[in-house]
Amino acid sequence: MLSATAIIAMGYLIQILLPVVEEVDFRTILADVRGQLIEKFGGVTLHVNAPAEGLWDDGAGIERDRIVVVEVMSGVFDRAWWLDYRSRLQAELEQDEIVVRAFFIDRM
Repeated sequence: MLSATAIIAMGYLIQILLPVVEEVDFRTILADVRGQLIEKFGGVTLHVNAPAEGLWDDGAGIERDRIVVVEVMSGVFDRAWWLDYRSRLQAELEQDEIVVRAFFIDRM
């Protein structure tokens, strides 16, 4: 018998650390990302009101990005699909790398 605190489902939380890029039409790209992920996964969370700040040392100094965190939950993690999607985002935003990370989660 399952208790009231039993696990309902397991799956993945996938996050895209999407840099806010001023040189491209970021609002349109963000709207496209939102629509694409809703269509594929049935929902999306965008943390846009307080973008995070990403910092890293590129060897010549400290680089900074403002980051919007985009999250979806899925029962499976299709690595090939995410690699392709990340490549498309990198091209659209003219970025060398966009971080996509996946966490195994228990949904309660």
